[in-house]
Amino acid sequence: MFRIPSALPHALRVVSLTLAFCAAACASEPRVVLHAVGGDVPVAVEIAATPAQQALGLMYRKELGAGAGMLFVFDAAVEHPFWMKNTVLPLDMIFLDDDPKVVGIVKNAVPFTTTSRTIGAPSRYVLEVHAGFSDAHGVKVGDRATFENVTAAR
Repeated sequence: MFRIPSALPHALRVVSLTLAFCAAACASEPRVVLHAVGGDVPVAVEIAATPAQQALGLMYRKELGAGAGMLFVFDAAVEHPFWMKNTVLPLDMIFLDDDPKVVGIVKNAVPFTTTSRTIGAPSRYVLEVHAGFSDAHGVKVGDRATFENVTAAR
């Protein structure tokens, strides 16, 4: 006869609660889902909504997860220039309007430069991701996006 160790039911409850907590936490993680021709592309994002967060952005970061990025949320749709001063990682910058729809992309922004990068058009949001992300996932001007659990976005 097989006997279940007395600690096993407790261990199973702990595992079950841990999985439930992870599912709840993961479901509430802020994400931008880009709807590209090749399919939906989810990006786990940190939100930069305050002037202090926006000024710091991804500066000094040496790592950024493959499916991760930073979403800049601005109060108004105007032209938003960016630079790469003190930014270690090369980035793609995906500019989104109020809809949110991709209105421009700056590809492969070179690290440690103070050259102003913009698309010459208004945007309300800017999504920064690894350089090459846009090409790798087929993200183009005109693609739409949806926000999940992004409280600073409307």
